[in-house]
Amino acid sequence: MIRSPFNAGWTFRPKANEFAELTGAAMPPVPVTLPHDAIIGTPRDPDAEGGAATGYFHGGTWEYSKSFDAPQEWAGKRIYLEFEGIYRSSLVYVNGALARSWASGYTGFTVPLNDFLVLGEENTLRVEARAHRDSRWYSGGGIHRPVHLMVAGTVHVPLDGVTVTTEEISQGFATITVRTEITNAADRLATVQAETLITAPDGTLVVRDSAPVTLGRGETTVSTRRLVVENPALWSLDDPALHQVQVLLRLNQEIVDETQVRFGIRQFAVDPIRGLRLNGREVKLRGACVHHDNGLLGAATIGRAEERRVELLKDAGFNAIRSSHNPLSRAMLDACDKHGMLVMDEAFDAWTQSKNDFDYVLDFEASWERDIEAMVRKDRNHASVFAYSTGNEIPEVATPHGARWARKLANRVRELDPTRFVTHALNGQLAVMKEFIAEMMADPQGNPEVHEGMGINTMMSQMAELGNHIGASELATNRTEEAFSTVDIAGMNYTEARYELDRELFPHRVIVGAETFATHIDKLWALVTDNTHVIGDFTWTGWDYLGEVGIGRTRYTDTDDDGVTARYPWLLAHVGDIDITGHRRPASFYREIVFGLRPTPYIAVGRPENHDREIASSPWAWSDSIASWTWPTFEGKPITVEVYSDADEVELLLNDTPIGRAPAGAGHRYRAVFETTYHPGTLTAVSYSDGDEVARHQLATAQGRTRVKATADRTQISAADTDLAFIDIALVDDDGSLFSSADQPLTVSVSGPGTLQAFGTANPTNEHTHFTDETHRTYDGRALAIIRPTAAGSITINVSAADGTATEVTVGAGMTTDNNLARRAHR
Repeated sequence: MIRSPFNAGWTFRPKANEFAELTGAAMPPVPVTLPHDAIIGTPRDPDAEGGAATGYFHGGTWEYSKSFDAPQEWAGKRIYLEFEGIYRSSLVYVNGALARSWASGYTGFTVPLNDFLVLGEENTLRVEARAHRDSRWYSGGGIHRPVHLMVAGTVHVPLDGVTVTTEEISQGFATITVRTEITNAADRLATVQAETLITAPDGTLVVRDSAPVTLGRGETTVSTRRLVVENPALWSLDDPALHQVQVLLRLNQEIVDETQVRFGIRQFAVDPIRGLRLNGREVKLRGACVHHDNGLLGAATIGRAEERRVELLKDAGFNAIRSSHNPLSRAMLDACDKHGMLVMDEAFDAWTQSKNDFDYVLDFEASWERDIEAMVRKDRNHASVFAYSTGNEIPEVATPHGARWARKLANRVRELDPTRFVTHALNGQLAVMKEFIAEMMADPQGNPEVHEGMGINTMMSQMAELGNHIGASELATNRTEEAFSTVDIAGMNYTEARYELDRELFPHRVIVGAETFATHIDKLWALVTDNTHVIGDFTWTGWDYLGEVGIGRTRYTDTDDDGVTARYPWLLAHVGDIDITGHRRPASFYREIVFGLRPTPYIAVGRPENHDREIASSPWAWSDSIASWTWPTFEGKPITVEVYSDADEVELLLNDTPIGRAPAGAGHRYRAVFETTYHPGTLTAVSYSDGDEVARHQLATAQGRTRVKATADRTQISAADTDLAFIDIALVDDDGSLFSSADQPLTVSVSGPGTLQAFGTANPTNEHTHFTDETHRTYDGRALAIIRPTAAGSITINVSAADGTATEVTVGAGMTTDNNLARRAHR
């Protein structure tokens, strides 16, 4: 099957009805290259129907159109379109006729075209997509994942039709089972020779096998081959070696179809005594929950953006990703395979009880099975995927009917892929909240942690304790027992109080912290390392995201901003180790120290303008600090300095003069806090263990003139529309120190074969600009520009400031890489 990118040549506009077309009131279509987010460039509104959840963006209904030729050579072929993801409730029309509909916004589907095409003529596609109060976070809208055109002979391997399984690894050998689906769409019996080739990571052919397969008219069958690889390179987190299977179908000695699949030779095992094991070695999951949006790009799933996220998360110390709360894209799974990142891929955020007016519940009963199948077919060859999650915080899961659904979904996943584990992200407090409150109201004396009249400040500060109290209650124990019994790994959201409790109550239960507070990582990680039945922790979140605005903000008691989410113009959740531009926040370095991966201390400085304000933040919120010692209007004013370290103690010096010395390490939550007075210069933190210096970290005050520095993540990229160049922009002095307090507007222009795909900052309250604009004001001295190539050649990116200063960076766009050629591998 020839699988070709089909992302160019589209037009886009808000959907117009027939009357608007007749009267000329319809908006003219604009050209777009997919993947594309229909919402990210639209105006925000404090009264938008999605409100804080979706970042104050409006939903809508949109249509995409494309004309293409159907050559006469397609006669006798089978033609399909693959849509990797359309948000959502999509309708696909071919030459005016409805060819397919699909409810989910995150699972892929194929559209058979043969019944609709006119060969030898131009054909038209029209795709409708819609988003209306159906998400609890920023979903974006439109054709946000890639599209492919597939041309197959009458005898062919369907999309995702090859499954590769590692059966055994022993004494220098690996036994591999390759199952190949083959379809005969011809009107008569056919016998093909199915040849299977396995190549090592270095491209060396290590296995060749061939067998005849006979199929009747219209039949689909499975050819199963059990093959042995000698001295295999095993896939692991540190050495993610990838083999390749190639299947060739020959009819009368002629190759009529071919398919390639990359896979890793590895084995997983898990139990409460020995924990999670990869190739026989225990692995503790240093996990990050991630939403699907790509920050400045919105929901557009452009391949390089997905890979960059994986690279930066891995560099920050994570070794696992939980998709929240929808299946990951193919591009991100490919990146996780390539870079050695484990994946917990999640199917749904809702089953039968709504969380939003028009969410997936409306389609769940009719669509759940095909969406589960789409996810598993996509995932089952990816070495990185160790578990499937059937749902997130499903409110009905602790009821008899909910438990029935939990078992039904888990069993269907196992039928489709018995080689991986099944989990479920269950929030015990939410599952029993109504009953717990009823009991509390009946006996307030017996539940002093929660009482009527509790103010928002108290509730916010005690949120974690309340959740643990409810989630670990006898009521929650009894009500969640059946749901947890349906899965292989009990995923627990914000309920670490169950970890050691369940070791006694349920000695065969394996637990993962599926969603946890970043501010508790020191205590959580101790529970993970001290308990073999607790296999890891997934923080909320590894990467900041659009929507659910302000849940991680630092909130102060002297304002009326007293909700869990924030008011307009807030845009970001402002939670996560890494901001939406890819810059690591202080919490990231703290986590790296807790994980035992960073021996060097880290300095974070509280914003001095908020020094004397009382904080009443949620447990998602880190301190309002950044790694800067440049505060030009606060000389002589009080300031708070945090130093993170796993050493016994740390000393803080300013211009080589000691400020103080304080204990750190695990016994002091890896943190020492110093109150001092701001003066420019060099701030140094020195860590000591057993009286000896271990390492030091410094911040220097930026001085003199401000210059704009632009740095490309790569100076050479491919010319494919799946590639991107990320340009980090910073305001610095001549020594490279950051001017974090000298924010100013910057304008980006692009010349050569490239376009400015997005430009912006990590400012969580961006009100007046869109990420599609060419001018943005820096935030904490930083910004990010994203460039998309349009052809091969040299792309020049100019960044200019209002004072006339400017800088340039050049990126070369080369030949299209092999993974973007027309004849592409099946997954």
